Amino acid sequence: MEKGYDFIIIGGGSAGSVLAARLTENPDVSVLLLEAGGHDRHPFYHVPAGFAKMTKGIGSWGWQTVPQKHMRDRVFNYTQARVIGGGSAINAQIYTRGNALDYDEWRQMGCDGWGYEDVLPYYRKAEDNDTYNNRYHGQGGPLGVSKPCAPLPICDAYFKAAAELGIPRNEDVTGEKQDGVAYYQLTQKNARRSSAAMAYLAPNRHRKNLHVKTGAPVRRIVVENGTATGVELIDGSRLAASAEVILSSGSIGSPRLLQLSGIGPADHLKDLGIEVVYDQPEVGANLQDHLDLYCICEVSGPHTYDRYAKLHWSALAGLQYLFTRRGPVSSSLFETGGFWYADPEARSPDLQFHLGLGTGIESGVASMPDGGVTLNSCYLRPRSRGSVRLQSANPNDAPLIDPNYLQDPRDREMSIRGLKLTQEILAQGPLEHFIKAERLPGPGVKTDEDYFNFICEHSKTSHHPAGTCRMGPDDKAVLDPRLRFKGLDRLRVIDASVMPTVVSSNTNAAAIMIGEKGADMIRQDHGELQ
Repeated sequence: MEKGYDFIIIGGGSAGSVLAARLTENPDVSVLLLEAGGHDRHPFYHVPAGFAKMTKGIGSWGWQTVPQKHMRDRVFNYTQARVIGGGSAINAQIYTRGNALDYDEWRQMGCDGWGYEDVLPYYRKAEDNDTYNNRYHGQGGPLGVSKPCAPLPICDAYFKAAAELGIPRNEDVTGEKQDGVAYYQLTQKNARRSSAAMAYLAPNRHRKNLHVKTGAPVRRIVVENGTATGVELIDGSRLAASAEVILSSGSIGSPRLLQLSGIGPADHLKDLGIEVVYDQPEVGANLQDHLDLYCICEVSGPHTYDRYAKLHWSALAGLQYLFTRRGPVSSSLFETGGFWYADPEARSPDLQFHLGLGTGIESGVASMPDGGVTLNSCYLRPRSRGSVRLQSANPNDAPLIDPNYLQDPRDREMSIRGLKLTQEILAQGPLEHFIKAERLPGPGVKTDEDYFNFICEHSKTSHHPAGTCRMGPDDKAVLDPRLRFKGLDRLRVIDASVMPTVVSSNTNAAAIMIGEKGADMIRQDHGELQ
């Protein structure tokens, strides 16, 4: 093999960026971070409102799901990042962690060291919070976490409308209690996106032991005699790792590369002509994602940011941001939302809301010509399980992504309940001044069958895939609770794919936490490298 390193990290996304920065705090440890995507030099990666461009092709692989057989064969766009920083460089910057009980359930499943009190210190360690420094939040860490700087009056009316239905205001949904509507904190610093790459990699690029290569897709992980020894790039070159190969390519990319490397379900690999290195049927199984439904209302005036899609307004917004760091460009467009219940008996909130300050913000979502507002809801604890498989042995081919949305009837019922609740919120008196009429679903959607027909056409991914290389104590689990691959030495997976169950919220903060905790585990397991 060519030049060797102690650690090779495959994937420069949220977790991979954290790992590279933390492991190279020891100057005697050499780390190579390989990112298949490009640099993040384009300004859209740094201004908060750049998110609106991200689901429409910029910085994305452009993948889709397979036809969803429980949603009348609907095919979904499935945005997966293709840039350093990964999802944290293209997402809506919403900083949520899930519920404390999510992690306690992981511990109860046998994932020792992953209860809420175990992971909370890593959340605090990562943060540089502009508001809180307490039991739940930290300051002085790499990751900027900030309150929104560009809320609109319609946001406050949304809070009042929710209160009419008994949903309280919550100042901090990542604090003691998750329940209620809120301004989300955002992964921003000084009105700029704080991606994992900008927070963890950019300040440490001077380190001689940190090597970052972009535009470097990996063809396969090299395994010799049951041990991961390095990687082979698309161009055929090989690089050696003397300590570990760490896979941090996300819940789609990690199981994809494992299977391309001959590690996965043997029958599937044989059918594609891939030599089986290690038979592990659960690689790429257990895919979970949140299905996003939305209610769209036309507004009665310029109450949202829709008008800034027009060129002259866009130019004015750019100037406002340049000189004041305020206005539409400083907004993530989804910085308001909250958590509540589809099932009143649920152990914690099972719905999440995102108030979109406009329409047509994401690819495939309808827009209102005269401006509107969008209220998304997603059911947070789906029972449906999907998969990630290969369509061929060609690494240039997109994977077969099957979230298997609504396979479980309860997911369908709870999702429809959430959509109905968004309609109720938007119909309350405090929003009357702002809203002209509900356009989607609209008055013609009445029965549950009508709602099902509607969501088969009008829904999207929440961009929260998880679970495809799950950790666990059982024999079927892909990883042990220290994120080591079971059955192969010197191979770890550290990203959102390790979650046994998806957290009850957005997943980016959890991926960063997993990177922080994973780095500590590696240091502990390689005492000589500390």
